[in-house]
Amino acid sequence: MKRIHVAAAIIVEQDRVFATQRGYGEWKDYWEFPGGKIEPGETPEEALRREIREELDTEIAVGDKLTTIEYDYPAFHLSMDCFLATVTDGNLVLKEHEAARWLHKDELDSVGWLPADRTIIDLLKERYNNLYA
Repeated sequence: MKRIHVAAAIIVEQDRVFATQRGYGEWKDYWEFPGGKIEPGETPEEALRREIREELDTEIAVGDKLTTIEYDYPAFHLSMDCFLATVTDGNLVLKEHEAARWLHKDELDSVGWLPADRTIIDLLKERYNNLYA
């Protein structure tokens, strides 16, 4: 089975996280945390900064690694390194996605997540409960 290694940004601002809706491909219209493939010679953090710059015209500070998700899609195995991040410069301009939303903790279940991204939601809820209890 083909293996794909990506990095995803859990962009946080106060008590909200940024989610994007795919505008292309087999998984069009599903929601995800932005990011993309890690190129040869790149660290996951470098890939994430590059991808967010390319896809959202925004600079981010990459923080702590939240988790690595291993997920088997029908056509490939996804390994996704998930990092907390904050915007340092830019306005999150959608270049590849069809929509975006800032989601509060109680809104995390309100969008149709990609299956691999869905697995992160419980971790985020737990983190919110610890930070904003």
